[in-house]
Amino acid sequence: MANPGDGNPLARHGGLSYLEIPASEPRRSAAFYAPLFGWRVDERSASDFRFSVEDGLLIGRFTVGAAPREPALVPFFYVDGLDAAVARAVEGGGSLVEEPRAEGDVRIARVRDPAGNLIGLWQFGGA
Repeated sequence: MANPGDGNPLARHGGLSYLEIPASEPRRSAAFYAPLFGWRVDERSASDFRFSVEDGLLIGRFTVGAAPREPALVPFFYVDGLDAAVARAVEGGGSLVEEPRAEGDVRIARVRDPAGNLIGLWQFGGA
């Protein structure tokens, strides 16, 4: 029997393909994530903002009403240029939680988005 998802790049066993990101103000969250990661944002209504990444392997939306809690799952996003990404996050209304630091052969940082969600940023190059 054929898999109904055959040919769809989102249908990858074990692959993260969809995110719902809690947002008290979806427009503000969309304005934070779009320049930070280069996500395409589709505004479907005043409170319905969807996003997708360029390669089509991740899609999602900003959900109103779900408040971030801790402890929680912390997604880490790879970036080209950690220091510049941290600066974009802060300029976009986020806050720095953990300064960029080396961890093995990578560098990581943690930031909060405007709704208070904790996310990690990382790049190769621990030095």
